[in-house]
Amino acid sequence: MGPGSFDDLIASYFDLRWHFDPVDASAAGLPAHDGRLGTFTGESVRAHLAALRSIMGAVEEVALDDLEDEIDRTALLNDLRVRVHRLEVELPHERDPGYWLEHLFDGLYQPLALRDRAVAHRARAATERLRGVPAFLADATATLQECPHVLVALARGMARGGARLIDELTAAFPDAEDGADTEAADAARSALAEFVRHLDGPLAQDAGTSFAIGEDAFNFRLHFEHALPSTAAELWRYGHRLADEVEERLGALAAEIQPGAHWHEVMEALRDRHPAAHELVGAYAAEMERARAFVEAHELAPVPPGALDVLATPPFLRPTVPFAAYQPPGAFSTDRSGRFFVSPPDGDGGDAHVAALRDHCSYEIPATALHEGFPGHHLQFLNAHASPRPLRRVLATPLTVEGWALYCEQMMGEEGFFRSVEERFFQHVALLWRGVRVIVDVGLHTRGMTFEEAVALLVDRVRFEPEHAKAEVQRYCARPAYQLAYAVGWRELTALREDYRRAVGERYSLRAFHDAVLAYGGFPISLMRWGLGLDA
Repeated sequence: MGPGSFDDLIASYFDLRWHFDPVDASAAGLPAHDGRLGTFTGESVRAHLAALRSIMGAVEEVALDDLEDEIDRTALLNDLRVRVHRLEVELPHERDPGYWLEHLFDGLYQPLALRDRAVAHRARAATERLRGVPAFLADATATLQECPHVLVALARGMARGGARLIDELTAAFPDAEDGADTEAADAARSALAEFVRHLDGPLAQDAGTSFAIGEDAFNFRLHFEHALPSTAAELWRYGHRLADEVEERLGALAAEIQPGAHWHEVMEALRDRHPAAHELVGAYAAEMERARAFVEAHELAPVPPGALDVLATPPFLRPTVPFAAYQPPGAFSTDRSGRFFVSPPDGDGGDAHVAALRDHCSYEIPATALHEGFPGHHLQFLNAHASPRPLRRVLATPLTVEGWALYCEQMMGEEGFFRSVEERFFQHVALLWRGVRVIVDVGLHTRGMTFEEAVALLVDRVRFEPEHAKAEVQRYCARPAYQLAYAVGWRELTALREDYRRAVGERYSLRAFHDAVLAYGGFPISLMRWGLGLDA
């Protein structure tokens, strides 16, 4: 491929990305891809890798004079390198059945969720994707090999909601022309059941390969996905140091609440205060609105149009959303609303019901609301999607996305959002969890930490229930270099703010800093430094 113009190369990149992953395209707001599922066979991956390398070479060669274009080029090259590395070295299409199921279930869920498409279009897309399920899962069965046991177990848990999702999809369009027909749904259910048998049989028997990607691959992720100068070794030390520091602060806050009690005891007592199950959605919605109003009243950040709907998690999503989850609007969608799902506990008031409600402690909800909504994820995505630069609408590192949301927890506390010492206490409980996440992420993938040791650390240090801890660690095994993003991104953004403050002197304002940061969307924080002239 010749150099072309940078805009042409960006368009080629998007074409390639959407062709390989049409579900990603639908999520971005591009309806032309709504009827397709991708395929991740060895042959399709090899073809995709060749195309990625071709675009990468052309992007490296194109002549650019503008600093902001150079920043965009660096972000694009980093993204391309990570995509090549994942498919060549980490091999998720061969090692992780959840890689296939996540794509499939997201693809089947989209006709239900994408509100900027006509009903007839969504009904046709539902049928087309249902018809593609048997071939898609047959490709998965033929491609997957030597999968780590923990990833097989995670996929088995994901599959539990699959049949219910298919039922929901067919029920959603019963009278629409070209709706999700019974024959396609039955074939999809059968194919999913056969795939689950494959998970329980051959894949489970062959499981045993290590889930750890190793230190070299982990450091590659740090350098190119997050654009960090840090290594796994440095972050290992940072995680331990941060966890120790936060525990000390928790002790001091606990002494204000209940003198003489250990912070564990204080936390357990406070978690008895929570909304009733039928009040959960309203409680989160009220805090989301309070956070939005606080940001606007204190002029902390720009708030573009875009509602955030707080909803009870649909039953078919609850196997993968046991607590809560945020779903952003598409980067190119005309619908600017996001969704925050809250999962009320099932049951009739038994022990499991009460334990699940304790995870929605009234003193924890404010930090969760601002993290997920305003000025956290939802506000950041709204600002990114308003960018005139298409790469900044789409490309993002979790270091920036999760780091921004955690930074917002600290910043909103500094600005007076939390109303009591109990709310500040739980903000620090969450920060301790993020510090321990660094230890577990680095430990699992580069330090020989076992699954059982990681579970024990979350139980002992953060006081997770054992089953909750096991579910967490399964995800950590599947997503290397993601869990560290919260605490490390918070650290990097806080350091950037202080450097920005020193550089601009008397012209400094918190709003000006946030405006500058949000203009880069989810780009790596080191690229923000470059754009702000603070990289020296």
